[in-house]
Amino acid sequence: MLGNMMFQPLLISSMIEHAGRYHADTQVISKNTDTNMTITNWGEVHQNSKRFANALSALGLAHADRVATIAWNNHRHLESWYAISGSGLVCHTINPRLFPEQLVFIINDASDRVVLFDKTFTPLIKAVKPLLTKVEHFICLDAADDAIREAIPEVKFYDDLIAEQPATFDWPLLNENAASSLCYTSGTTGHPKGVLYSHRSTVLHSYGIIMPDSLNLSAREIMLPVVPMFHVNAWGTPYAAAMVGCTLVLPGPGLDGASLVSLIDTYKVSVALGVPTIWQGLIAAAMQSGSTLESLKRNVVGGSACPPSMLKTFKEQFNCETIHAWGMTETSPLGSANQIKAKHLGLSEEERFNLRLSQGRPPFGVDLRLTDAENGTHEIARDGVTTGNLQIKGSWILNNYFGKEESALTADGWFDTGDIATLDADGFLKISDRSKDLIKSGGEWISSVDLENMAMGHPEIAMAAVIAAEHPKWDERPILIAIKKPESQLTEEEVLEFYADKVAKWQIPDKVIFVDAIPLSGTGKMLKKDLREQFGRVLLES
Repeated sequence: MLGNMMFQPLLISSMIEHAGRYHADTQVISKNTDTNMTITNWGEVHQNSKRFANALSALGLAHADRVATIAWNNHRHLESWYAISGSGLVCHTINPRLFPEQLVFIINDASDRVVLFDKTFTPLIKAVKPLLTKVEHFICLDAADDAIREAIPEVKFYDDLIAEQPATFDWPLLNENAASSLCYTSGTTGHPKGVLYSHRSTVLHSYGIIMPDSLNLSAREIMLPVVPMFHVNAWGTPYAAAMVGCTLVLPGPGLDGASLVSLIDTYKVSVALGVPTIWQGLIAAAMQSGSTLESLKRNVVGGSACPPSMLKTFKEQFNCETIHAWGMTETSPLGSANQIKAKHLGLSEEERFNLRLSQGRPPFGVDLRLTDAENGTHEIARDGVTTGNLQIKGSWILNNYFGKEESALTADGWFDTGDIATLDADGFLKISDRSKDLIKSGGEWISSVDLENMAMGHPEIAMAAVIAAEHPKWDERPILIAIKKPESQLTEEEVLEFYADKVAKWQIPDKVIFVDAIPLSGTGKMLKKDLREQFGRVLLES
């Protein structure tokens, strides 16, 4: 017997319809590529998304055709998202920081028929255009510009296209399992792989984000997604923002600390989201300017582990609660978020702080487990101590990669994340390392993340990476690659002494190498593969 309830498919178009109807006057604040600010609202975003849906339809695109976007977080990009997915096309966000060869591969692999781009990226589009085998239309997300038309003669301009179209469009009644958007993994080894999200998975993921035990979003918030819309769809926050109708502040290309401090203080941002490297710049800029970031009540840290010193600085210097979260492209990305339970309220400040250092616990909709072998199925204890291979399953988790028939799951239906972690009985997750970044020294495992977090606690270290270096006796030993803060005269001996009372002697790095820069991926993660290639044999050479 079936229940007697109305059925409505879970569709992305329903979220922008809700925002346009019930939150029409709520502001969407956007910094443009020319640094000017545009203040619009959900009502106008809703109308322009319909105008652009009409424009896409006029181009003759068919259901499930891919439309690529190479753009910053701004209002035009946001409007285009809802137009693309809502009309039954697939929104393919592309990271402009990729190597041109990777960018060409991704666009061709996805068979994109249209490329939308911010004018910032005109030279990039001009360079790769001859290699794009299936792209038929190039649309600049801006007003008409003769310089862009000279570089790309066939270009169309977003503002011109929507000016020609009405703000009426009937969103198609799609199957909720239809594809909605496409993101590619960062591709640190081999070609990037596509992850194809559905309308259903995206709407459920949005519900997962807004819950109090997750990111706790509501119509009362003023949200600043610093994480780019080309990085796992800005962690799904533009969808969640429409679902709850919160004020949205889109930072455009200005992701430096001073620009972010200005946005937070000017527009009274209450919640912001980004990777640790972004927050390092924000903290430095706030301290230099004297800003207390008074409006910022909480920030979300993901992408890589949050150093304890950063969490402490946000709390003690800015009275800002840091939510440590974990996820990946294959998980949409939310896999866990750190919100404490009622029983933890009686803990001491130090005990709660230590709990906050973990990546949190899974929301309803996903499940986590640890196994004793990569891609294995034998589950191990959830005791908060025993480490294992982290696996996940749920309503917004990958089944198979785009264009691949074979399953990406274990024999019993879980996705192996490649992370090494512990889980406790409450589900609190603590990532020890990526499996490829663990250091095996004399048969014992050493966590590079733990050593990095300790180094980041030193007042004169701006950034730190720990890698495995080859060793003639112990196979591998940890070495620390560090960037000093300006004017610092820190020595290798002082850094090693700093470790002395924090970790077992055999885990202390064998060497400290000071550098001017540490290579980062397009999503702000440290490229340890590049560091291993550069420094992985230094202990053999000394």
